[in-house]
Amino acid sequence: METIGFIGLGIMGAPMAGHLLAAGYSVIASDHRSKPPADLVAKGLKSVAGHAAVARAAEIIMLMVPDTPQVADVLFGDNGVASGLAKGKLVIDMSSISPIETKDFAKRINDLGCDYLDAPVSGGEVGARAASLTIMVGGEEPAFERAKPVFEKMGKNITLVGPNGVGQTTKVANQIVVALTIEAVAEALVFASKAGADPAKVRQALMGGLAASRILEVHGERMVKRTFAPGFRIELHQKDLNLALEGAKALGVSLPNTSTAQQLFNSCAANGGAKEDHSALVRALERMANFEIGKEAREIKPA
Repeated sequence: METIGFIGLGIMGAPMAGHLLAAGYSVIASDHRSKPPADLVAKGLKSVAGHAAVARAAEIIMLMVPDTPQVADVLFGDNGVASGLAKGKLVIDMSSISPIETKDFAKRINDLGCDYLDAPVSGGEVGARAASLTIMVGGEEPAFERAKPVFEKMGKNITLVGPNGVGQTTKVANQIVVALTIEAVAEALVFASKAGADPAKVRQALMGGLAASRILEVHGERMVKRTFAPGFRIELHQKDLNLALEGAKALGVSLPNTSTAQQLFNSCAANGGAKEDHSALVRALERMANFEIGKEAREIKPA
């Protein structure tokens, strides 16, 4: 089994690395910013000083960090991954970042004699903990086949979509669908609740029909129960929709409902909700309706 370097042990990365350790892989992390989680260390995670050291120690180096600038810094910054690579190694970026920048990153890593996969994921913290993530991969097939046994320890639906950059493009498309479905569920529950229906029972009824979806199941429940601790933060979904809107502008494509969803996320962020779960988009609609759904539906009192 190849040694895995894993950089980015946050909400998503920590459970993903945990599955690799449980499967028997040797996993190495960087203590560049902070010490690795103690529970992973107890399971056998090793740490080294800096990203270059991770690259020197591992055959496969995986990244799970927030955005494009962080990926660029991890790969090509001072003491970055690129400075520790040797020919034949594989770099896998599982972050959700710019498809355009991804193509450049891939070329620079390829020029060092190494393979590169962009492999963003969908499924949130729940999917990361359950090892049921959807993994959308861009890159060459030999590199994908090499990585597939590793992916299978973290996810269920694993697809090589196309060359480098296409994995990230697919993730952006995924985030459009997720955002608009969250918005649709939020609208439906606000409408039903203000009309006097029990939103929990409305959700239960809708789960048996054509409106059923994973988002209605998971995020609809979050909206009703008011559990907005982040599985995926609003500020990260804002970042992904920015990628969609920037890409649409470059392509000459109109994304009117994506623009609306972004404005609702912006409203949530402006009201202090940037770090809440993206299901908290419902709060923006509630403010416009002056009405909050939940177990005790009520009008919103002015501050």
